[in-house]
Amino acid sequence: MSSPTKVNEQAVDALKVIREAVLAAEVVQSAGAGKAYQSVAQSSAIAIQDAADSLRNLGAISATAIGVAMTQYVATGDPKYAKAVRKAQKVVTQATKDFRRVGRTASHILNCFPTGGHGHSHHHGGHDHSERHES
Repeated sequence: MSSPTKVNEQAVDALKVIREAVLAAEVVQSAGAGKAYQSVAQSSAIAIQDAADSLRNLGAISATAIGVAMTQYVATGDPKYAKAVRKAQKVVTQATKDFRRVGRTASHILNCFPTGGHGHSHHHGGHDHSERHES
């Protein structure tokens, strides 16, 4: 029977192999890069959510402004109210462009961020397949 304080040599060898595999530089680097990628992905998602919130809020404010201006324009015929409607519509148009820009930028950053797989990034071929027109 073995001594209660003596550890089985096979168990010690197995633990050494596991420790070496887990603490290998490549494994540590890959795990760290994976965590960094997840952090960037989360930050990108938050930026897009914030831009969507801004677009939604500006849309609501603009819709209210347009409603008030249209009411005043119909009641008075004063062209300043028609001008206010156009300005409010431009706010929504610009907010939509900003939202699109934030989404593209976040996507680009995420696609170019290295994931730890031997220095490679998620970027595929350098082509931006996102919609190009700003209508």
